[in-house]
Amino acid sequence: MADRKTSASSRPTVRRKERAEPELKNDEKEAEVNETETPKENGAATDATNGEKPEPMELPPFEIITGNRIDPFFFKFQFKNVEYSSGRNKTFLCYLVDQGPGVDGLLRGYLEDEHMGSHVEEAFFQQILPSCDPAGKYTITWYVSSSPCAACAGKLAEILESRKNVRLSIFSARLFDWEEPPIQAGLKALAAAGCKLRMMKPLDFNYTWDTFVENDDLPFTPWEDCQENYEYYQEKLAEILQ
Repeated sequence: MADRKTSASSRPTVRRKERAEPELKNDEKEAEVNETETPKENGAATDATNGEKPEPMELPPFEIITGNRIDPFFFKFQFKNVEYSSGRNKTFLCYLVDQGPGVDGLLRGYLEDEHMGSHVEEAFFQQILPSCDPAGKYTITWYVSSSPCAACAGKLAEILESRKNVRLSIFSARLFDWEEPPIQAGLKALAAAGCKLRMMKPLDFNYTWDTFVENDDLPFTPWEDCQENYEYYQEKLAEILQ
């Protein structure tokens, strides 16, 4: 992801999402190099010196990854509410769904978009809650690593307008490309459709860590600027929605 643009404020802004894989640890990078330096075809190594052109590498098909618990390394990297979001190329969405009286327990889990397929916001209503009982009441809470893009915000607003029995709250770690007019318009439309929008506080990160992360019972330790960055993003969101 490109770095933020410099704005009139003293702090830069988030740039557009990319779809490259997140930065790897040194030992993971070395392993990746070892695996990709000698591509194999039908079990035999391709000799780069014999003049043969190696076969192009095929990426896995586009998909949405779902699960119950996030790897702690990915959570700490993807959800960090940093000023510069370089390398944070996916969106993680942790969800809770209260389906109303008569239904025991909550739906709980997470989604992660992979490569350049569907975004998790739209995929949630395709895979997790594709249909709703018109007589039921659904209270949905999302904790997302980045706020919706303009297209997803528009689609979510349409869903909320058509499903009056659905209440959606979105708590975001970072604001995505917030200075762009289409993004601002999408967030305003989403709020006008009844969606509650707020940035994640340090307590929200702690709750998400306890509820959605494979933490091995280890406590969550906020990073140095967690509170400061929350206040910065919350101020920008309030300016957009006013």
